[in-house]
Amino acid sequence: MAKRLGRFGALALLACVSACSMAPPYRPPAVPAVATFKEAGPWQVAAPADTAAHQPWWTVFRDAELARLEQKLDSDNPTLAGALGRYDQARAYLAEARGGLLPTVGVNTDVSRNRQSDNRPLRGANQPDFYPADTIGGTVSYDLDLWGRIRDSVAAGKAEAEASADDLAASKLSLEAQLATSYILLRGYDRQRALLSAAVDAYGEADAVTQRRFRGGIASGLDIGRSGTQLAEAQAQLADVNAARALTEHAIASLIGTPASTFSLPASNAPITVPAIPPLVASTLLERRPDVAAAERRMAAANALIGVARAAFFPNLSLRAQGGFENTGLADLLTAPNFFWSIGPSAVLQLFDGGKRRARVAIARAAWSQATADYRAHVLQAFQDVEDNLARLHFYRIEAEAEQRAVEQASQTERLAMNRYVKGAVSYLDVVTAQTSALQARRRALNLETLRLQAGVNLIRALGGGWSVHPAIEARSARGSDATLEGS
Repeated sequence: MAKRLGRFGALALLACVSACSMAPPYRPPAVPAVATFKEAGPWQVAAPADTAAHQPWWTVFRDAELARLEQKLDSDNPTLAGALGRYDQARAYLAEARGGLLPTVGVNTDVSRNRQSDNRPLRGANQPDFYPADTIGGTVSYDLDLWGRIRDSVAAGKAEAEASADDLAASKLSLEAQLATSYILLRGYDRQRALLSAAVDAYGEADAVTQRRFRGGIASGLDIGRSGTQLAEAQAQLADVNAARALTEHAIASLIGTPASTFSLPASNAPITVPAIPPLVASTLLERRPDVAAAERRMAAANALIGVARAAFFPNLSLRAQGGFENTGLADLLTAPNFFWSIGPSAVLQLFDGGKRRARVAIARAAWSQATADYRAHVLQAFQDVEDNLARLHFYRIEAEAEQRAVEQASQTERLAMNRYVKGAVSYLDVVTAQTSALQARRRALNLETLRLQAGVNLIRALGGGWSVHPAIEARSARGSDATLEGS
C-alpha cells in the first residue's frame, strides 16, 4: 500500500512540475489612451450604423465600380497571394511545434547478411565468418515537458501564426486602400478632363470670335495672340491630365492582377460620396489596426521564447520504450524466444557550454525589448495616422467651402469680362485673366474633392478598416485582459 501511495505521489509531483513554464507572465504594456481625438472637429455627425460590421469598408463610398475592383483585388492580387502563402507557412510551423506535445511512435526492420573480418580482435574458433541478422521492432518515445520548453515553443508558434494572420489582414487592407485612392484619383482626373474639355471648347469659340473681330478691324493682333495662347494652354493641360489618367489606370490594372495592356475603365463624372465619420474613441483604433495586433502578437511570441531559452538550463527528460523480435534468420523470427524489449526514462543535462545558454536567454530578452518597442511605435503611429487624416478631412472641408465661393466669384467675373469685351469696354487681356482665374479655381475645387475622398480612405485604413470592431478582435482583447506583464 505504501508503495502505491508513493507511486501516486510521484505521478502527482510529476504532473505539477509538468505544468511549469519558464516564460514570464505576459500582458501587453500600457499605452497612452485618449477619450477623443484632438483633430476630430465639429463636423462629425453620422451614426456608427452608417458602416455595418458585415459590410466591406469601401461600400461607404457608394460606387459599384469601386466595389467590383476591390473584389477582384482580393482574388487576383499577387502581393496578397504572397502574404497568404506566408500565413500558411506560419500555420504549418505551428502544427510542427504542436507535434512535440505528443509521443513519437516508429517501427523499424532490418534484414541483412554479414561477414566478419578474419583479423577481428578476440576472434573465437567457433564464431562463424558469415551470419544473418534479422530484426523487426518498434519504438515509442515521449518528452516530459517538465519545464515548459515545448509548450512555450507552441505558444510562440501560435502567436507568430496569429501575427502572420494580422500581417495578411494589414496587407489586404493596405492594398484595398491603395486601390481605392487610385480609383478616386482616376475619377478626379475624369472630372478634370471634362472640365478642361469644356474649357477647350469655350476657348475655341472665344478664339473664333476674336478672329472675326480682328478681320472686322475691331480686335488687335494682341487679342488674337492672347486667345490663341489661352486655347493652346488649355489643350496642353488636357493632354497632361489624359497622361496622368492613363498612368493611374495602369496602376489599377496591376493591383487587380490584370495586364495594363488589356485593361481600361470608361470615364465617369458621377460624384463619389464623401463618407460621414462617426465620433471615435481610442480603444477602437487599438482593436482595429491589424499592424498593431501583429506587433502585439510578436511581443507575445518573444515573451514565450524567453521561457524556451530558460528551460535549457534544466535537464531534458524523456520516456522511451522499444521492443520487437531478433534472430539470425527469418525462420521462426516471430516467436517468443526471439522477443526483446526495453523501457525506461532518460535525462540529458549540459553542465558546461561556454555561456551559450546564458547568451540565448540574453538574446530572447533583447528580442522581447525590441518587440515591445515596436509595439509602442505601432500604437503611436496609429494615433498619428488617425489624427493626420482627421485634420485633413476637417481642414479640406473648410478649404473646399472657401474654394467653392471663389469658383462662384470667378465664374461671375468671367461672364462679365466676356460681355464687356464683346461690347468693346475692355481689352481681351481682361477676358484672359478672368478665364484663367476661373479655370484654376474650378480645378482646385475638383482637386480638393479628390483629396477629401482620399483622406476618407486613409482614415478608414488608419482605423483598421472602418469604425466598427470585428468580433474576432474583441475576442482576442478579452483573452489578453487577464494576463500580467513581465518583460525582463
